[in-house]
Amino acid sequence: MTVTEIGSPRRRKEDQRLITGRSRYTDNIVMQGMLHLAMVRSPFAHARITQVDTTAASGAPGVVGVLTGADVADIQGSLPNAWPITPEQVAPPHPAIAVDRVAFAGEVVAVVIARSKKEAQDAADLVDVDYDELPVVLDLEEAEKDGVLAHPDLGTNRSAFWVFDSDEAGTGGDVEEALSRAAGADDEILIERTYYQQRLIPAFMEPRSTVVDPTGEQVTMWTSTQVPHILRLMLALTLGIPESKVRVIAPDVGGGFGGKLQVTPEEVITMLAARRTGKPCKYTETRSESLMAAHHGRAQVQRLSLSATRDGTVTGLKVQLLADMGAYLGLVTSGVPILGAFMFPAIYKFPSYRFECTNLFTNKAWTDAYRGAGRPEATFAIERLMDDLAAELDMDPIALRRKNWIAHEEFPFTTVCGLEYDSGNYEAATEKALALFGYDELRAEQKRRRDEGDPVQLGIGVSTFTEMCGLAPSRVLGSLDYGAGGWEYAQVRVLPTGNVEVVTGVSPHGQGHETAWSQIVADRLGVAFENVEVLHGDTAIAQKGLDTYGSRSLAVGGMAVVAAADKVIAKAKVIAAHMLEAAEDDLEFAEGRFTVRGTDQGVALGDVALATFAAHDLPDGVEPSLDSDATFDPENFSFPHGTHLAAMEVDTETGQVSLRSYVCVDDIGNVINPLIVEGQVHGGLAQGIAQALYEEAVHDESGTLVSGSFVDYLVPSAADLPSFVTDRTETASTTNVLGVKGVGEAGTIASTPAIVNGVIDAVRHLGVDDILMPCSPSRVWAALQGAEKGRGADAAAPTVNSPEVAERDIASTGAVQTGTDQGDAQ
Repeated sequence: MTVTEIGSPRRRKEDQRLITGRSRYTDNIVMQGMLHLAMVRSPFAHARITQVDTTAASGAPGVVGVLTGADVADIQGSLPNAWPITPEQVAPPHPAIAVDRVAFAGEVVAVVIARSKKEAQDAADLVDVDYDELPVVLDLEEAEKDGVLAHPDLGTNRSAFWVFDSDEAGTGGDVEEALSRAAGADDEILIERTYYQQRLIPAFMEPRSTVVDPTGEQVTMWTSTQVPHILRLMLALTLGIPESKVRVIAPDVGGGFGGKLQVTPEEVITMLAARRTGKPCKYTETRSESLMAAHHGRAQVQRLSLSATRDGTVTGLKVQLLADMGAYLGLVTSGVPILGAFMFPAIYKFPSYRFECTNLFTNKAWTDAYRGAGRPEATFAIERLMDDLAAELDMDPIALRRKNWIAHEEFPFTTVCGLEYDSGNYEAATEKALALFGYDELRAEQKRRRDEGDPVQLGIGVSTFTEMCGLAPSRVLGSLDYGAGGWEYAQVRVLPTGNVEVVTGVSPHGQGHETAWSQIVADRLGVAFENVEVLHGDTAIAQKGLDTYGSRSLAVGGMAVVAAADKVIAKAKVIAAHMLEAAEDDLEFAEGRFTVRGTDQGVALGDVALATFAAHDLPDGVEPSLDSDATFDPENFSFPHGTHLAAMEVDTETGQVSLRSYVCVDDIGNVINPLIVEGQVHGGLAQGIAQALYEEAVHDESGTLVSGSFVDYLVPSAADLPSFVTDRTETASTTNVLGVKGVGEAGTIASTPAIVNGVIDAVRHLGVDDILMPCSPSRVWAALQGAEKGRGADAAAPTVNSPEVAERDIASTGAVQTGTDQGDAQ
């Protein structure tokens, strides 16, 4: 019996190196004569720079030089935005070092170059900057009014306005007609809600770090990035350097979550400093700098209207989104909300849909991709809305979803957005999740607790989701004005020994590419798993690629590996036929061996590789190489889905929230390595639950980040989370030969609404129908008190469902604390 690698729970090849301290992160790199950088950052969120005095800093011990924005104004260019979502999009210039004005607290205003890191940091304190402080705009709904401008020279806070309308696109009906009809009909219902997505910080394990060596023929940059190929191109374009003269290396990268999908000011500054001094230069940010000045994520106001018949059949959905760009547009800042535009209808058969998005500038760090990038925001909104609809109709939330979701026999299904979902089985995933969760038993327990007036109430959170991942195809991205394609590159090289090297254009930062790619190639070529080496992350080795984000690695990058391996087999078959004196059509290839059909006469791929290397007797016109490369451009996105269920306990006397149990059943198509999948799901769940219960970037009224350390920005540890019950169904994708989808973002996308729906479900019968995330004890308690006052008095009671109330909550309790300490929230 043949043992296949695909589907086997192989331990990751990478882990031996990583857990024994033999990894090489960027900050480990030390070069002879290397200089160190320290950034001088603005303490103000909005101000004119009237003077920068570098005299004292320049004379400090060990200092080689100090650069200001004025010093590099003519060569630093403007940091790129690769996704202008409309031709009319407005964007301010984004210099790496501010020249005459700063637009958020933490923006770089000068850089000190010194012989040691400590000397650079000490001298940075001596740079004297005079500011003329300007008014700030921080709140999205205030930004929409244009009363205070984040960039006065633009004349508006609006960057872009983007619309999708199913009636205009021909993919559905008129949503305004559906909403208007529901508002005036007895047998229909219209519900309108506003939800808030708080601002989050990626908070990756390894802070960003960059080393630049300008001393060779090429300028070489080592940097903690998800996108070495994109970074190389953008550095060349921004700084006017020939692309062939730039080499970018992403060594071991300690997490990214979208936060390292960027061309950062610090990378540009380190490049400028190295070229200015002619010496290798290094910059590694502190954790506080990372939280303050690395890009943030989420930050949306979501206004939704949904119409349905009284039996629960949805008829229309309208979304009006305000999206916070922050102070500038990063690499894909403006496009992140647009990714969500196609996911608001989710798994449901909406006959009409309209999405409007207004991108607005504020005086905060700019936003960009954060794990899920637009899809978690959309999933949160629609799953909260479906629960609210179920409550209005007094229906079980699972029954409402069943009534409206796409049935498995309806695939492939074209949604009201025009996306074609190729495969799925929401029924199977949901049934398995309900059984693992004990749904009926928990509902019975919930009723008993309510009847008994138990101070600790039980809530059941439901989230049934799908997502589009594997950013592609290129033609679709082009229609959305995205600045790149969706293809991916790979090369497979068979060495004379029969061992195999795989070069991949995707660049891992924890996903396990070296292991999964080895499993794919081992099966495809019939070689040992241990004899496959995977090379990545260096633009001089992997010369082409579009890198890693959007759960595209396997569904796009893995398919390029498969295509390259198949080309190897085709090349080898010609030479094997010659060696066996047989016709090519008579050869079969299996388990690493070519055989003549119907006989035991054959030759191993390794023997073909050695014969090819020797080239003593090859067929006429055949080149002596089996090496093959491939560029794969998928025909569609992939659409994983799943059902997530959370049992939440809420102490109505204190507001304490506890996650009692969590079950998820995901369908990510065929699985290459179950261990890697489990790791991805667990990590994603932790991040999604963290948004629901813990994390929030909080600014004071002047725009200063007050959650600028892990004391106040609460990232949960393993001790704060329960053991998860995870399982899978497998509905193969029909758009790639391996039948795979994506898993890297699934847990993050699905878990946040499951948790919040569970918290609301626990207290909805007490009059609470919304709580702003994160659902801290103080916010839950305030909502309960407000609901109680509202029932007992004529005065309108406050509910914690707006930023204004949240700011009062934060001011009275400290920055987003979820209990007396971080562990209290569980």
